[in-house]
Amino acid sequence: MTALVEKTIGSLLREAAAATPDGDAFVFPDEDVRFTWRDFDELCDRFARGLLSLGLERGANMAVWSTNRPEWVVSQMGSARAGVVMVTVNPAYRPGEIEYLLRQSRSECLVLIERFRDNPYLETIFALIPELKRDRPGSLRSERFPRLRHVIFVGTATPPGCWNFREVLAQGDTVSGEALGAREAALSPEDPINIQYTSGTTGNPKGATLSHRNIVNDALLMGECMRITAEDRICVPVPLYHCFGCVMGSLLAVVYGATAVFPAEAFDPEKTLRAIERERCTVIYGVPTMFIAQLDHPAFDRFDLSSLRTGIMAGAPCPIEVMRRVVDRMGAREMTIAYGLTEASPVITSTRVEDSLERRVSTVGRALPHVEVKIAEPGTGRALPPGEAGELCTRGFLVMKGYYEDPARTAEVIDPEGWLHTGDLAVMDEQGYCRITGRIKDMIIRGGENIYPREIEEYLYRHPKVSDAQAFGIPSERLGEEVAVWIKLKEGERAAEEEIRAYCAEGLARFKVPKVVRFVHAFPMTVTGKIQKFRMREAMVKELGLERAAGIETA
Repeated sequence: MTALVEKTIGSLLREAAAATPDGDAFVFPDEDVRFTWRDFDELCDRFARGLLSLGLERGANMAVWSTNRPEWVVSQMGSARAGVVMVTVNPAYRPGEIEYLLRQSRSECLVLIERFRDNPYLETIFALIPELKRDRPGSLRSERFPRLRHVIFVGTATPPGCWNFREVLAQGDTVSGEALGAREAALSPEDPINIQYTSGTTGNPKGATLSHRNIVNDALLMGECMRITAEDRICVPVPLYHCFGCVMGSLLAVVYGATAVFPAEAFDPEKTLRAIERERCTVIYGVPTMFIAQLDHPAFDRFDLSSLRTGIMAGAPCPIEVMRRVVDRMGAREMTIAYGLTEASPVITSTRVEDSLERRVSTVGRALPHVEVKIAEPGTGRALPPGEAGELCTRGFLVMKGYYEDPARTAEVIDPEGWLHTGDLAVMDEQGYCRITGRIKDMIIRGGENIYPREIEEYLYRHPKVSDAQAFGIPSERLGEEVAVWIKLKEGERAAEEEIRAYCAEGLARFKVPKVVRFVHAFPMTVTGKIQKFRMREAMVKELGLERAAGIETA
């Protein structure tokens, strides 16, 4: 069994640069950017020293609001070297969501791009922090965000009150290598280094706090499942803000000295296929909807994908037939399926390249080395025998340090014996292979994005016509699930479905906007008054003819 690594991310990056200094580290074809390991290591060093020049101490939090750009991975590895905790921000976040994250994470620094599609990040930040137009860079005093001192802009301009990313690199040249070396020497693999906000079924997003040790070893052991070496070239079309992208993508590349290729700033099926062909990628990642989009692309047959060997399908329930098509048509004959969650760094179980095709398409594999998994009786935690369905729980190096500044919600998911309760129902066979059969929680997973119904409901409660609202997931062949809401209007009020969707689009990320809206007079309830969302789902499946989507077999 491979031993766990007790090293920081910064030290592993130095090792990768020393091993293959002239090899490709990170490639961004859309921006014509290609880093060698030597150049990337030096750039991250400058950024780390730049953060020291701004006065960021070990353990300070730095939020990054960006799509898959070169500066994202420089920020990730450079901040890790400086001992600054990276807080990843969903590119789809809207004003209320980014405001909550910056407040709750107590971020002292924010790195951001100007905009993505119709989402104007910079405009949003100026609206939330009007003091930026008054204060000099580094002297920010925000009433709304008292901890925030620095805003670093990625782009050609330098907006008022902001540093430009290039300026921070230049300032790094004023800090000695000895100063950075002293900071690095003080770091520990157990230090928190990443906060990733994840959804639950109630309340606001929670910041899963992960250490170097958590994510380095999860990347190491998942790479072992795929037999990754420094010769591999990994195509990463999944978003970097998500644990799939930044742990299994950029960090795994550092751990193995492999090459990571980011086809575009956001997923594009044709650019992904082109990147595989031109960069001769051997590994491909994605959630099921991404693979479907590539397989169904009209130009699919024109691309040479013969270099592909393996990869990971994860992030949502993986339809068995989609997995078969990836193996047969894309040629990724050693494709794996992984299961996990952000709180577990993220992978808990995975198939291995040596597993039979049947196992690789019909299960989510078995526990990674050094990881315990049990199927527990919900409510009691009692371990169940093979073949019985219960809650999948895990224990080991991969379990997060906790939710940031939220011990109460941490205690809800990590029990006194150290078991992380996933909320997912599963069955384990005699050989330890698992199948996910459902979810205890009401969480909706749409195209790999976790959505908690309560946030949508609480937003709808603010609508002047809405008396009550219940959000839930309905099956979708393309995305796994879509969002549906049932709404009770206030007495005498009338509303249209499109009115509700437009209202949601104003304040929620696009993927959270309900596809289906129904106006009802009552919700199905138990005799004790508990709302039964599963009955709403059943009614929608019948009304919309979604029986086929509901019956798609997954691992």
